[in-house]
Amino acid sequence: MYFTDRGIEELDERRGDEQVTLGWLAERLRDFVDLNPEFETAVERLATWLARFDDDEEVD
Repeated sequence: MYFTDRGIEELDERRGDEQVTLGWLAERLRDFVDLNPEFETAVERLATWLARFDDDEEVD
């Protein structure tokens, strides 16, 4: 497990049962970048990856 997985694990534990729309997620990502502009590139890469992710694609 990477150190950064701790945040992912916390998200899953605290909110894993919730359902959200992708529109809601996009707004939260915009809010995050507004508050933390130094993470803009990483958030953009994640958003692009999610937008292009194909369920039939195998993830390593």
